[in-house]
Amino acid sequence: MMDFDEVRTILSPKSESLDEKLSIFREDRDTWNSKVKKYLTERNEINRQVKELITEVQNQKVIRDEANSKVKELKIIRAERSTILKKLRAELQEKKPVSEPKKQEKRERKRNERTIRSDIDKLDMKFNLGHFKGSKEKDFEREMKKLYQELKDIKANKVENALSELESNVRTAAKSQEEAHKLVEEAVTTAQESHDLMIELSEEVDRLRAKANSSQEGVIRSKREADLLHNKYVVSLRSIHSIQDLFKAMVAQEKNLDDDTGSKLEVTDLMSRLMSGDTLSTDELMALQRN
Repeated sequence: MMDFDEVRTILSPKSESLDEKLSIFREDRDTWNSKVKKYLTERNEINRQVKELITEVQNQKVIRDEANSKVKELKIIRAERSTILKKLRAELQEKKPVSEPKKQEKRERKRNERTIRSDIDKLDMKFNLGHFKGSKEKDFEREMKKLYQELKDIKANKVENALSELESNVRTAAKSQEEAHKLVEEAVTTAQESHDLMIELSEEVDRLRAKANSSQEGVIRSKREADLLHNKYVVSLRSIHSIQDLFKAMVAQEKNLDDDTGSKLEVTDLMSRLMSGDTLSTDELMALQRN
């Protein structure tokens, strides 16, 4: 049977070795726990960014869908205005003479068609009453020709005015159609930009999610290492405490000279278990203290 000095000689180095490992296990465990916190912070920040990006993707989808709906409506308006413009142009082309006469200088006209016809009727009545006999007949013809030319000019002016109004309508319709076309293009651009931004944001979400998954793997790996080192730390700590309790129990046992052989055998057995790397339960430690 080994006495206390022999047991101490054997277990003291083991206790010192465990104490050194205890410090290493604690430092390494704390290092891995720091990594766990770092990866958790990184993962949570990435997930926050992902959430914001997903919200923005949804906002852009609403903008894109509204713009696409607007494009459809504006295309209908543009088509209607294009049809009107086409009809006006066809009408203008149909009414426009093949070769237009040179534009005469504009002059203010006070006489209208009704007045000129009245003058023609009066002049004709004078002729019938014999006021233009002999050499005066040429005056009649000259005056009558002048009145008919004036009447012709008025009619021509009416046609010109009608064409001018039609040309104005064509220009107005063309401007209206062009405005509708620009609105369509703007809506198409808005829809395309929102769509492109959606794609870009979605790709960024995928990239960040992959990064978040990597951080989560870091959390799991670091936590596994930290837990493993913590378990080693706890086992080492319990082993040191068990050795210390064994020393206390053996000291108390040596003082009690009346102890029986069974108790000594129990202490020796517990010491052997400690030397083999086992840790003692609470009941066993209490038994050592009792002995």
